[in-house]
Amino acid sequence: MTDYPMTQAIRVLKEKQIPFVPHEYPYEERGGTKHSSECLKVSEHIVIKTLVMETDDRRPLIILMHGDCEVSTKQLARDMGVKTVRPCDPATVQKLTGYQVGGTSPFGTRKDLPIYAEASILALDKIVINGGKRGFLVEINPADLRKIFDVKEVQAAIVPE
Repeated sequence: MTDYPMTQAIRVLKEKQIPFVPHEYPYEERGGTKHSSECLKVSEHIVIKTLVMETDDRRPLIILMHGDCEVSTKQLARDMGVKTVRPCDPATVQKLTGYQVGGTSPFGTRKDLPIYAEASILALDKIVINGGKRGFLVEINPADLRKIFDVKEVQAAIVPE
């Protein structure tokens, strides 16, 4: 694919010389990682969600999580040494990142936010993560996350039953 959106996220990947494979798919409101993984014919486990949250003292952060898992905010708060962590509302997400919910990428955010990642993500061969636009994901080597961010590993995944 040579014709793909030139988002802020893509500019960062190119600037840092991170190899990526772009994937566009028909975005579906509330389709989430289940929909995107079906469209791209990949495991939902390698589709990584970029979630913007904040601590009890309103410090924002990004947590990267497997598409087929949820975040234990209690465990994440424990790992961070804070009382609570909660998701930010969509307006705050857009203000902090410059991206819409459903198109939030950890790359090229408006504000530099600390990046936390479920530790098992970094052990995968490849991940598919948002490229900065709804319906647009990029496939990268998870080790490349460390070339861009000071990633803090956590173990906060909940596997839904």
